[in-house]
Amino acid sequence: MENLIQVSSEVGTLRRLLIHSPDSGLGKVVPSKAQDWLFEDIVHLDTMRRQEYDFYVKTLLYFLDPDKIKGKLATINADNERNFFKPDHPEYFNSDKVIELQKLLSDILENDLVRMKLVAAACAIEKEWYSTHDELFNLPPIELAKTLISGSTPSGEMLFPPIPNFIFTRDIGITINDHILLNRPKKQARTREALLVQYIFFNHPIFDAVRKNLIEIPDNETLFLLPEYEANEAQTTLEGGDVMMVAKNHLLIGISERTTVNAAKQVIKILFEKKIVDKITLVKIPNKRDYMHIDTVFTQVKRNVWVLLGSLAKPQLKAEDEVLIKAGLLPSKKAEQVHIVQFRRGQAHEPREIASLEELLTEISIYDLGCQPLDVKFIYSGNNEFPYGAREQWTDSCNLLAVKEGVVIGYDRNDKTLEAFKEVGFETIKMEDLLNDFESGKRSPETIQNTFIMLPSAELSRARGGSHCMSMPILRSEL
Repeated sequence: MENLIQVSSEVGTLRRLLIHSPDSGLGKVVPSKAQDWLFEDIVHLDTMRRQEYDFYVKTLLYFLDPDKIKGKLATINADNERNFFKPDHPEYFNSDKVIELQKLLSDILENDLVRMKLVAAACAIEKEWYSTHDELFNLPPIELAKTLISGSTPSGEMLFPPIPNFIFTRDIGITINDHILLNRPKKQARTREALLVQYIFFNHPIFDAVRKNLIEIPDNETLFLLPEYEANEAQTTLEGGDVMMVAKNHLLIGISERTTVNAAKQVIKILFEKKIVDKITLVKIPNKRDYMHIDTVFTQVKRNVWVLLGSLAKPQLKAEDEVLIKAGLLPSKKAEQVHIVQFRRGQAHEPREIASLEELLTEISIYDLGCQPLDVKFIYSGNNEFPYGAREQWTDSCNLLAVKEGVVIGYDRNDKTLEAFKEVGFETIKMEDLLNDFESGKRSPETIQNTFIMLPSAELSRARGGSHCMSMPILRSEL
């Protein structure tokens, strides 16, 4: 497949991406394990599918692969069985532009050697018996793929824990120009997920041409020698929500609850040695569940427009508090601040510190993307009004996917953030209404501009990830 892999911005027109639709495992998350499996709540699977995620898929198809959907919307909507969305059904949309991971997994499991190795690896991770290995190996590839993802066998036996975070395909890796950086997940709940994706990238024929461009991050080679309390600090973990390809030669890496400094150092070394990028900026955000990854506190909308959480945008320490902190009368607030350091390839002098998130994003717009300083705009979560900034950031107001420059997908529930978009000239439209307009010819994906597309989100938002999280772009047009 020609030009399958190439991403050099966050907002160039989206051409191909990897997704995973909510699977049956999400419907088996129980309250006692929800947080261990990185969910904040249990979800209603049928609602999440029919009334929310299916709209997301239809919208992506209209922008990326319209031949699969145009003129068929009424038929698709009338099918109560949802066969259009099922990778194992003959009526599945089967796009090579909106690409479902379950389909790729079932494809590679047709190979006996791959199937044997992957089943053995999964059983080892999940501490299953040898007899389980034989049972799984003898499943048809489509059923085996569903079992490895959902955790449940065709008979309904819950063999493994579900991997509900598999819908957040952004975290499995990131496309950096014509390379793919694979993740190293922080939490045990995502270990099988990372394993499945490794096998897909290294074995599926659509990635043949870029196999040599897959980057795996080495772990700390002495980690296994350290006592447990030290090993936790020395881990090398990285997730794709903490990596942003903001310009052809500039990569951002977040240091967060899920991505460590050790991982960032390894990535800097590898990417600079391979001359893949010239500039890497580390953005350390507070190590809190509220934030998780950098794409939960800011994403890009246009070359010159960003959406972000106002409380992390600029240092907000009052002068009188600074005096009291220095005197030891107040605790330091450094842990609640953003710290930014920028590295350049081949540069002899020290890395450069950047004072604030707003300053960094302004520099990207001006120096990397050619914008005029006065044209750079910030849209704040909750319109920067208390207490809506924090409330709406929690439900992913800052986590938006740009399908083209100035056209983003985000959740419908963040009312104050939507007001902020309107104030700077954006139209907001419900996803269902937009699809009907596309189908009738009233609007066109090619001509739509400056639009926030509202994705229904009552159930999706419980999972703590937005449209940016639910996508792994592998091809975008250059800006």
